[in-house]
Amino acid sequence: MQPIFEKRIVPVVVIDKAEDAVPLAEALIASGLGVMEVTFRTPAAAAAIRNVREAFPKMFVGAGTILDHDQLHRAIDAGAQFGVAPGLNEAIVSKALALKLPFVPGVMTPSDVERGLTLGCKLQKFFPAEAAGGVKMLQAFAGPFGPAGVKFIPLGGVNNGNARDYLALPIVAAIGGSWMVDRKLIAQKNWKTIRELTAEAVRIAAPSTV
Repeated sequence: MQPIFEKRIVPVVVIDKAEDAVPLAEALIASGLGVMEVTFRTPAAAAAIRNVREAFPKMFVGAGTILDHDQLHRAIDAGAQFGVAPGLNEAIVSKALALKLPFVPGVMTPSDVERGLTLGCKLQKFFPAEAAGGVKMLQAFAGPFGPAGVKFIPLGGVNNGNARDYLALPIVAAIGGSWMVDRKLIAQKNWKTIRELTAEAVRIAAPSTV
């Protein structure tokens, strides 16, 4: 998971056409970001992951919105290097870890965080971040969970306007968001705008700016 800790930003991608995955990845790489999460919200997800892994072996590609065992296996078969879920399904997390796939479960409450810890997940997705209390909630989490080594990736309402506030928290490993890879921009093949937005996001996440 080192690329996530280094770049501190994970673009969350919804791809409707698998052929758009490679030019999208190319735009991200050109902007200094070698990590992406492809969500299993469309039938094109597995093929998109496979296409990126074949075209850019050094790209760190994850599979998001993993809700069941079928998606988990398809993600692994496609070459996903990490998995992410909106919630914490203990059966899915356990299976992913048994298959050696690093997994980031979604959490919202202290009880969720504790369940994640019992499964061995010290990197967790705080979702939906803004609706669940945002920066203030994560500041509250820092007291009991910081010493345990838990780190969070807030997602949900995170954008270039509030990214620095999240990244300033020691308990935050990285932020997740889709503003730089908006689904409409991908459908329009507007790689120029995606490159510009991603480059700005990378600058925001750079250590010197937080």
